[in-house]
Amino acid sequence: MNFIDVNSVVKQYDGHLALDHVDLHVPQGCIYGLLGPNGAGKTSLIRIINRITRADSGTVLLNGREMVQSDIANIGYLPEERGLYKKLKVGDEIVYLAQLKGMPKRLAVSEMEKWLQRFDLTEWKGRKVEELSKGMQQKVQFITTVIHRPQLLIFDEPFSGFDPVNAEQLKREIMQLCNEGATILFSTHNMASVEEICEQITLINHSRVVLEGRVDDIKQQHKKNLFVVNVKGGKAIDPCDNLFEIVPSHEHSGTLIKLNKGVTLHDTIAYLNDHYTLTGITEQLPSMHEIFIETVQG
Repeated sequence: MNFIDVNSVVKQYDGHLALDHVDLHVPQGCIYGLLGPNGAGKTSLIRIINRITRADSGTVLLNGREMVQSDIANIGYLPEERGLYKKLKVGDEIVYLAQLKGMPKRLAVSEMEKWLQRFDLTEWKGRKVEELSKGMQQKVQFITTVIHRPQLLIFDEPFSGFDPVNAEQLKREIMQLCNEGATILFSTHNMASVEEICEQITLINHSRVVLEGRVDDIKQQHKKNLFVVNVKGGKAIDPCDNLFEIVPSHEHSGTLIKLNKGVTLHDTIAYLNDHYTLTGITEQLPSMHEIFIETVQG
């Protein structure tokens, strides 16, 4: 059974169709990417799942049943538009927001201490939020999102504003939360992070789902018969009209070739072995960045 099932959801704002019969099926215990260009409808869908707004039609199921207001306590939501109480002290803010999610104060204080230590923020516990850097405030908001250990975590552009070191730490924390049983819905424009941590994705464009599935399967479906060939001595490989063409590239240590339509890898390897000392041949799958651009522009 899926943890989240969004079935044929429609949402319209003042004549603008934000979601057009959108389906989304998120298995339990996975990191699921929700992708799309700006204005595609991602945030509208997230707000409906989080019960901030209502769909005009369609259903959202949690563990096979329609969601109710009490389910919100089991959701952690990190919105793209960050917002903390600037005048509150860091520790007080985290404990206050944890209590709003139903945590007993003693447990909230204990967990707050642990999370501040993990993010090297312990010395800032008694300082006002407005005294922290933007990156530190981002960490505090992440803590307030996850501290009550919700079953469902929704992250909207979680790496926005983070430098590479802190983004990497955040990535590790997200993966650890998934390993501990959380289901994570992850919206981002960072395709590199999608490849690193997402098992499955749905891509929305112009209010509709245009691509969905496992990341590995999607990359296989969009492959272009490209291979990186390495031969002894780094000798240059000439094109073979019957088998392949050479694709100019400065990103690979070998030669990038593209097989002609209908040509098998077996025949290509046989040819290369006859004419060169072949040391390696590796299929070059497209990146999620390339697939994103190709699908959206197409």
